[in-house]
Amino acid sequence: MDTVPTHDPAAPPEAEAPLPTTPEQLLARLDALGIATVTHSHPPLHTVEESKALRGALPGGHCKNLFLKDKKDQHWLVVALEDARVDLNRLDKAIGSARLSFASPDRLWRHLGIRPGSVSPFALVNDTGQRVRVVLQAAMMNHDPLNYHPLLNDRTTAIRPDDLLRFIRACGHEPAVVAFGETE
Repeated sequence: MDTVPTHDPAAPPEAEAPLPTTPEQLLARLDALGIATVTHSHPPLHTVEESKALRGALPGGHCKNLFLKDKKDQHWLVVALEDARVDLNRLDKAIGSARLSFASPDRLWRHLGIRPGSVSPFALVNDTGQRVRVVLQAAMMNHDPLNYHPLLNDRTTAIRPDDLLRFIRACGHEPAVVAFGETE
């Protein structure tokens, strides 16, 4: 009798590992901080284009999140409006980093406890060692609410900009709000 593997042996370990913080635990933490949010469920979204096609009239600023590393091995979470033009060759000067590149899925899992497609500032809940520097686009902070995946890309959570800052600080991070990435 043949046995069928229950997992993909070629998949990295994080592909099947449980999230260190579930979306429900995240929402409970936000609630405990007195932060009101609204969460919408939807099919999993992997790109900004998929998000634009599905969201309909969902109000607020819709954002993209870049998990980066610099040549000195410092990790960065850069959060901007979805249409922001982010030039990595210029961003390093704007945020005071060394030369930037995208970090690997393995680093994303080790530092933020999430998988590609689900990157958001909410993942800072898993960076208890404050190893990731946070950069928020100044223009993004003028939108209310702001929309991010709450650790999984099958839902979107809306949060007020001031509450986002409060959450990030409650996770032990001091975000830099920086002007970069003119929108198209």
